[in-house]
Amino acid sequence: MENVKVNDIVKAIGGTLLCGDPEMQIAHISIDSRTMKGDDLFVPLIGEKVDAHRFIGQAFQAGAAATLTSAHDGGDVQPEAEDLGDGRHRAWIRVEDTKAALQQIGAWYRRRLTLPLIGVTGSVGKTTTREMIAAVLSARYKVYKTPGNKNSQVGVPITLSEISSKDEIGVIELGISEPGEMARIAQVASVQQAVVNNIGVAHIEQLGSKEAICQEKLHIQDGMDEGGCLFVNGDDPILKTVKAREGCRRIAYGTGEGLDYQAVDIKIEKGHPVFTAFCKASGEKALVRLQVFGRHMVVNALAALAVARENGVPLQDAAGALEAFCGFNGRQQIRTVRGITVIDDSYNASPVSMKAGIQVLCDMPAAGRKIAVLADMKELGEGSPDFHREIGHFLAGCEVDRVALLGGAARLIGEQMEEDRLAASFQDTQKVWYISDKETLARWLQDEVERGDCVLFKGSNSMGLGEVIKRVFGP
Repeated sequence: MENVKVNDIVKAIGGTLLCGDPEMQIAHISIDSRTMKGDDLFVPLIGEKVDAHRFIGQAFQAGAAATLTSAHDGGDVQPEAEDLGDGRHRAWIRVEDTKAALQQIGAWYRRRLTLPLIGVTGSVGKTTTREMIAAVLSARYKVYKTPGNKNSQVGVPITLSEISSKDEIGVIELGISEPGEMARIAQVASVQQAVVNNIGVAHIEQLGSKEAICQEKLHIQDGMDEGGCLFVNGDDPILKTVKAREGCRRIAYGTGEGLDYQAVDIKIEKGHPVFTAFCKASGEKALVRLQVFGRHMVVNALAALAVARENGVPLQDAAGALEAFCGFNGRQQIRTVRGITVIDDSYNASPVSMKAGIQVLCDMPAAGRKIAVLADMKELGEGSPDFHREIGHFLAGCEVDRVALLGGAARLIGEQMEEDRLAASFQDTQKVWYISDKETLARWLQDEVERGDCVLFKGSNSMGLGEVIKRVFGP
């Protein structure tokens, strides 16, 4: 945050300054009492299990300059069982709801910013698409992008607060997990352009159906002024029919005929997608060679190219910038360890992304065997068994030599593969192991995997495959 004082925060959220210097500078916002950057405003959130008001003292000791509080009134600024140090000399701002106040601060700070913001959402691949967009825009602009996974009702306000006057354009990720969430985030972010990359079944347990997920994600336009732009994946069966809000433009990208931006002549060279990007309006063409793996990356890349050109970056320059893009941590990061190729796609999983990861494994050149290590896909609701069996059916037809399955839901993948045993590729090559815990999986990998093998790791983040990768192959 730039040029922000305690009193500015008080006025922005309609809070009450209980004590402290109203002229004190605030440079950052933090919800973690252990990590302060300096001159922070600590926001103690109240969770289902923990009320972070108990950590206000710890936040001050770590360097916080001020705190919000919904648990204290005038004169009552002593959290129980905490040594405040000099906390009584810091600023305490009384609010009714700390989470709502955080969102108010984010919206207020956004109104102070003049740079255009591009919002990115989708069920699968939104982080990779965000990173690709940032990469191509960097060919012309100083770009700010969402750090890590701060894409929620809590993360977006903090993300916005870190934008500086040196940034020329911003690319921020907006994620949802429950009804009504996108509308709240969108009002905070007020993006000028929005990218909706696909509609899948992630969070269908909370949202009910793909159609409901689509309607929720389209609320990304709620904070968009007239003249804004909605970019949609024209290949997606649901998105291909949606319209932009009144007064805004719709731009469709994909592989189909007649779209505003189209990928043609697609081929895979040693696992890497190569294609020609075509802009319908101008007739421009550019050859694109990606360093990331997988056919599904073509549409992500096309979204980035479309956004870049609509923001003044020539298609050829954007294509050149994409050639340097090498992916994002935990999302199809590929490295070689002791002669073994490791595909780390462990950050999260849905049926679409798991199939894409398996396809990458199949497309990869390997001197040895191709091994899929798969774990449960979470938050799929009542349809979870069918979605896991769908993966088993898909995998039974793939040229994969070994399959290790972690978790109760993942077991259904193997059961479906066994039912499909008549498929020749499965009958001849694939062997399945059912593994109960991460310790056993680590030992299995140490015993089973050999030099020359290529190993895919894919599952929901909570299943901990990333921990297994670090243990067996190092950080």
